[in-house]
Amino acid sequence: MKNDRKMHFELAKRVVVKVGSNVLTEDHGLNLKAIRAITRQICKLIDEGREVILVSSGAMASGMKKVGLPRRPDEIPKRQAIAAVGQAGLMIAYEKAFERYHKKVAQILLTHEDLSNRKRYLNARNTIYTLLSWQVIPIINENDTVAVEEIKLGDNDNLAAMITLLMDADVLINLTDINGLYTKDPRKNTDAKLIPMVNTIGKSTEKYASDIPGALGTGGMLSKIKAAKKVTLAGIPMVIANGLHPNILTKVFSGKKQGTYFVPKTQRLNSRKCWIAFSLKPQGTITIDDGAANAILRKGKSLLPSGIVSVEEDFGIGAPVEFKSLNDDILGIGLVNYSAAEIRQIKGVKSNQIKSILGHKSYDEIIHRDNLALLD
Repeated sequence: MKNDRKMHFELAKRVVVKVGSNVLTEDHGLNLKAIRAITRQICKLIDEGREVILVSSGAMASGMKKVGLPRRPDEIPKRQAIAAVGQAGLMIAYEKAFERYHKKVAQILLTHEDLSNRKRYLNARNTIYTLLSWQVIPIINENDTVAVEEIKLGDNDNLAAMITLLMDADVLINLTDINGLYTKDPRKNTDAKLIPMVNTIGKSTEKYASDIPGALGTGGMLSKIKAAKKVTLAGIPMVIANGLHPNILTKVFSGKKQGTYFVPKTQRLNSRKCWIAFSLKPQGTITIDDGAANAILRKGKSLLPSGIVSVEEDFGIGAPVEFKSLNDDILGIGLVNYSAAEIRQIKGVKSNQIKSILGHKSYDEIIHRDNLALLD
């Protein structure tokens, strides 16, 4: 499929809509008017024959209002308790809003562990597939009540990207409280200019984004750019648009140029490689020489021990590990066939020497190309 914006939206059958805290809240409580407006537009998309998965923030703000706290507490147990209180209120608000259009909803709360474990990842996907087949709208959030740093997804921008990949969605719409990506923070700079389309996410794009922070939510514009980078690398377009604008979803899907459109790569990654690339946390890093980098990037080859220069951290067989160039550019991530200790012993040697060094040889490759995903 060519990178035609209007065509992407006309043909999109499965859609992920992420709504940020700044859209859903007012005076540190829920903005029910905004919830009703977004709900109405989602129902319109469904009635047109599309499947919609909703990733929604707002639990923390909802909980703060209910408990009567003026600001988000610093202590983790208090924040998790507030999220628990707020999540219930958020779902009640959505259930009431969708009931007006005779639509049912389901709550799904996830942590990083649910998506990094292959079996749980597939179980989550099957559950969402089933809900969609029943014409029930999945409403997904991070499980803030139990999440600790090791299992946190980070923010709902990242969660939305991972759900988009998990479900092989056709497009991701990220709704926030500004019109898209600007050259500067438009709330502080009158000369800030909206960037209507991004073909390639480079350092300049990330620089623009880093200057535009979030307010109520955990993710600012930079987290949205990182989400866009993930889905576009997988061949899926993303739009950042203003969720407070009237009929914003309807306008986007009618082909009108709203917000910032991120052009996808022409070739889509398969589901397994998406999981390897974006759902796993690397447990170590392997530095490879220029010859190995060229073979992997240009020729689609596996990573052999002869191309390995050094190994960082300790990890076991089957662990997800990043590999980088001699210039420290992260090239990709893959599942290793040998432990870090074993790779240190066989780095730089030919595959036919592995057995004489280790006493065994399970594989010729350190990372087979089927278990390798490029991030460049």
